[in-house]
Amino acid sequence: MSSSNQRKPGPAQANIDRIAELEKQFLEQRTLVDKIGDAIGTFAGSMPFFLLHVAWFAIWALINTNRIPGIPAFDPYPFLFLSMVVSMEAVLLSTFVLMKQNRMSKRSDRRNELNLQIDLLSEREATKMLQMLKAMCDHMGLGQVAGDEEVRELSEVTKVESIAHQLEEKLPD
Repeated sequence: MSSSNQRKPGPAQANIDRIAELEKQFLEQRTLVDKIGDAIGTFAGSMPFFLLHVAWFAIWALINTNRIPGIPAFDPYPFLFLSMVVSMEAVLLSTFVLMKQNRMSKRSDRRNELNLQIDLLSEREATKMLQMLKAMCDHMGLGQVAGDEEVRELSEVTKVESIAHQLEEKLPD
């Protein structure tokens, strides 16, 4: 198909492509340590990880209660060595999970900052369009529409700092 026959992607597809590219960049910027930590954190939250532990604990209990002939118990009940190993594993795994959550939080913060910038830009664009429509109404002699209190208020530049301050005062801690 020639390039003149190819359709340009629609706005939704273009946005999906941009978002996918941003996510790809985020993933590519991770260090090797981050990638390993993410892989461990992901595996730790999976069903294979759970099943591996169930099997491990069952085999450990069977061996150490002398239920498997020919294999001597090395950690008799109450399985103190197992408790120590599991505690150490829990410390390490919780560290990997926290590291992954921190990266996910940074990713979310980045998205929120981008959303805020886009929202502020959209607010400016909408305000400018209302100002232009108000001017057109004034020019066309539609004073009652242009003079509407809500139209007047919405066509003023939004003072973001003022809104943020009001929210801070009114929202509970």
